[in-house]
Amino acid sequence: MSLQCILFTCLVILIAFILVLFVVQRLVTTPLPIIKKHKKESRYFDPIIGNDAEFPSIEEEPTLDLSVIIPAFNEEKRLPIMLDECLEFLEEKSKQSSFTYEVIVVSDGSSDGTISVALQYSERHTTDKFRVMELIENRGKGGAVRLGILSARGRHLLFADADGATKFSDYEKLDVTLRDITKNWEEDAIVIGSRAHLEEEAIASRSLFRTFLMYGFHFLVWLFAVRSVRDTQCGFKLLTRPAARKAFDVELLYIAERLNIPIREVAVNWKEIEGSKLTPFWSWLQMGVDLFLIWFRYTVGAWRVDLKSHSN
Repeated sequence: MSLQCILFTCLVILIAFILVLFVVQRLVTTPLPIIKKHKKESRYFDPIIGNDAEFPSIEEEPTLDLSVIIPAFNEEKRLPIMLDECLEFLEEKSKQSSFTYEVIVVSDGSSDGTISVALQYSERHTTDKFRVMELIENRGKGGAVRLGILSARGRHLLFADADGATKFSDYEKLDVTLRDITKNWEEDAIVIGSRAHLEEEAIASRSLFRTFLMYGFHFLVWLFAVRSVRDTQCGFKLLTRPAARKAFDVELLYIAERLNIPIREVAVNWKEIEGSKLTPFWSWLQMGVDLFLIWFRYTVGAWRVDLKSHSN
């Protein structure tokens, strides 16, 4: 078989694959995400009174300045260090001003003592400031944060990783920038912590293979999703309430670019924490597939940006 025939056959197979993928995505994907929530996940436990209470909805008017959402999967060892720093900062800030806050730990189907650890903080600080959402099944980081968003009371929402890799006091930097680009919490705006300034140091300490994977992932993000942000994966993002309703992480930033929502990157202190549950190759391969599917679904119209909601 000639080279020309081989290339033609490969092209036909590629086109057929894209057509099949297009049909499948249009058939099985809803235009806007459907977030399934079990009945138990709509309630939180109050360890002081020993009863459950109903989580509020993000569609309601906010009653606090800040909601901190922390997705946690089997984080009983690393979570206390992060929470101690987080709550010490928030408590000090609330004493010095009229600042109000809540922390929502979303246990993403954890099988260790994550929930027990989190409930200790809920008892110590009361459920007015600290609530625990227990997901019945693992939804992944994005799914856990989405569900936390749905139950937040804050005018602003901050996503923070449970490992404490980012210094929590850097919230102040993000908050100053957010207020610089918005008039009030009712406007769409996103400010994300960035580790881009640490890239040279990271390359120096990583293997050639991990560096190759990092650059490969950055290229896929640029190609399929986000082009105005250098670091989309830092687990430290601050959003206004309207922006937080729309999505999460790379998909959020993809939508934000489509809607011309202001996005700013702010350099934050960051250090790698032992105990990561990600395996570099397979995790980044999965994220690469997810990036392609996000781009493909929006491109072919299987998913749609809710322009009406944004205009309102």
